[in-house]
Amino acid sequence: MTSDKPRRERSDAAGAGFDLGRALKSIVTIQSSIPEDAFTAETLGEQRSGSGVVIRESGLVLTIGYLITEAETVWIARADGRVVQGHALAIDQETGFGLVQSLERLDCPAIELGRSDEARIGDPVVVAAGGGTKSVQAAIVGKQPFAGYWEYYLEEAIFTAPAHPFWGGAGAIGSDGRLLGVGSLHVEQVSERGGPRDVNMIVPIDLLPPILDDLLTFGRANRPPRPWLGIYSAENGDEIVVAAVSDRGPAADAGIRRGDVLASVRGEDVSDLGDFYRKVWRLGAAGVEVPIEIIRDGRALGLRLRSADRASFLKRPRLQ
Repeated sequence: MTSDKPRRERSDAAGAGFDLGRALKSIVTIQSSIPEDAFTAETLGEQRSGSGVVIRESGLVLTIGYLITEAETVWIARADGRVVQGHALAIDQETGFGLVQSLERLDCPAIELGRSDEARIGDPVVVAAGGGTKSVQAAIVGKQPFAGYWEYYLEEAIFTAPAHPFWGGAGAIGSDGRLLGVGSLHVEQVSERGGPRDVNMIVPIDLLPPILDDLLTFGRANRPPRPWLGIYSAENGDEIVVAAVSDRGPAADAGIRRGDVLASVRGEDVSDLGDFYRKVWRLGAAGVEVPIEIIRDGRALGLRLRSADRASFLKRPRLQ
């Protein structure tokens, strides 16, 4: 029987032929402070902590974006405990990636980027977090679409088990010692045997190279921002139900309430959460009008939302 507890670090990742000890030196801890008046302070907290992976010898760290969104200060801690200041360089809302640049010499080895499209279900991986936590010997148990309640969607996310308890920004390292992705969530998934199991959702590394130069140059990917509605929603059976709305978002302005059912977009029925997002995003870039139909108290209501750019609500990082 497989334990969900992190296993002890090993020097060769279960005989895979790479130096796990060296790879773990590329894993750092990220700590950030966010102003109390920041847009995400209430939902994500004012003090955030997680992990990151050094991907360039210059001290460039890849992490998960929610750790550094609207960050006022960022600190990077190496595996040996040394702490240096960092700068929240870029966040990509579509992939969920974030970049932090060390403002001092970090002296950590950079891990090589792998090919997540070549990873297969059943492949062994090591999921490693910072802060002296143990790495987890795991396996890929799924590659499938993922829809997040915060208007987030991946065509193919990676799922690994057993789950690492400190997943945010953790590095998923393949059997060749290269980085396959960065940890985003700890979720429950139904296994083939029918029972639930805890897994980590990993953002695939293949999403990074096409936007990396843009993130380093402009602080965001050079593409039109997706329309954002400010709706937090979830699937309930065959319905998409609004769980909450952002106070300052387009949905709140249009009168959408908790408990409303999202029925259609521009007259087309929505089948699931991912389908809802795709139909909204196909209408155009942020700012486009989004006609949707909701069901409230058994009655159908047609509404028109003027979408927005999510990034326009967020405080920009300050260079320390």
